[in-house]
Amino acid sequence: MLPHPPTGRAFDVLGVGATSVDFVYLLPAYPAPTASLAKMRISRHFVSCGGQMATALATCARMGLRAKLLGVTGTDDNAKQVRRELDARGVDLTDVVIRDVPNQYAVILVDEHSGERIVLWDRDERLRFRPRELPAELFGAARVVHVDDVDIDAALRAAEASRAAGTPVTSDIDRLTDRTMDLVKAVTFPMFAEHVPTALTGITEPAGALRALRRILDRQDTLLCVTLGVHGAMALDGDRLHHAPAFSIDAVDTTGAGDVFRGGFIHAYLQGLPLVDALRFANASAAVSCTRLGAMASVPSRDEAERLIAEAQSVS
Repeated sequence: MLPHPPTGRAFDVLGVGATSVDFVYLLPAYPAPTASLAKMRISRHFVSCGGQMATALATCARMGLRAKLLGVTGTDDNAKQVRRELDARGVDLTDVVIRDVPNQYAVILVDEHSGERIVLWDRDERLRFRPRELPAELFGAARVVHVDDVDIDAALRAAEASRAAGTPVTSDIDRLTDRTMDLVKAVTFPMFAEHVPTALTGITEPAGALRALRRILDRQDTLLCVTLGVHGAMALDGDRLHHAPAFSIDAVDTTGAGDVFRGGFIHAYLQGLPLVDALRFANASAAVSCTRLGAMASVPSRDEAERLIAEAQSVS
């Protein structure tokens, strides 16, 4: 059972995390160190804004939520572009920190036949968001706080302040570090990329990995969720396991799908949907995004996600 989010607050979702500008290259096949695949012509290339938090908040804003970003951006053209994109989508940037450094960027190689991608990224260490830069009073002004694991000290501080203010905390846990379990313990809804529960527990089967994490946490009030790509998503609520299958689509670019999933889940949660329906809506949101190129450029509206759900139900 999902806890009821607070009401009557200035923002629906406050995001603490990173932005990026993506240089996307569509390729006729996955590159590989073999004679035929080690050298190939680019089919198409373009620039698209993204980043874990930026894409999730863009999804929330597209679906009508009042979204605000806390994070650090640079001063180069990439930083200016990502701020313009977020501002145009209605994301509040009032408290974003701007430093005189290059913004985070990524080179993304997309197989134009499958939509699968490889992400190569770089981020100047001076973009690190320091915990002392967090405006503590804001964590009681949002219905949900969403954190990524890019600057984990800031994420931990945000989770601590949010829970003290009675604000639930969702998360994007995408990597494994020596602080990952600290973040898992700190947030209300740990939401993992597919490989993370296995890396934390050594158990390859998703349900078994989530149950092992439940035993490690020794808490029943934490919802554990993992995205599974073409296999949908799974969540462990107390002792009850829920699996929501993926939607059948023709993917052209999977970049940002996990971030869109989280934005869709946050929207569904704030609308009061039961967990199974929230997972289905988040899956549909991510699926729609995979039918388009780019990360932030691909985020769907609520109507588009609901239309995909309705179409799938009519076929079944």
